[in-house]
Amino acid sequence: MPLSRLLSSPSLWRVLVLLWFGVLFWLSSQSHLPSPASFEGVDKLEHAIFFSAGGMCFLLGLRLAGFAKATQTAILVTVLFCGAVGGFDEWHQTYTPGRSGGDVWDWTADMCGGFLGAFLAMGFQRWLGRGQLEA
Repeated sequence: MPLSRLLSSPSLWRVLVLLWFGVLFWLSSQSHLPSPASFEGVDKLEHAIFFSAGGMCFLLGLRLAGFAKATQTAILVTVLFCGAVGGFDEWHQTYTPGRSGGDVWDWTADMCGGFLGAFLAMGFQRWLGRGQLEA
């Protein structure tokens, strides 16, 4: 199976979203997470990066399956998805010993990451389409 065909499979991106969510749930269940860097706001950057990966996988799963064909709709649905998952994540952390949860700025970083991931996914989808035309 050629790589472009594998990357064009909506099932691949759906599985990656499920794995991403599983990792998120596991991370949220940890009482303490080490941070590789120590500067003000590093946790917001980590949230945005992690949720951009999830947003990218989610949008690709939608678009490659033929759902949310309009760009604005795809981006909106992706940001709402990341906002819902981020809200669940913050709520889940309130029940994890040693974690506070309920941080509106973490949730905002989650949605910003989803927005960034949606734009990255749109570019990736265009790149995939170009590769299929050339093959």
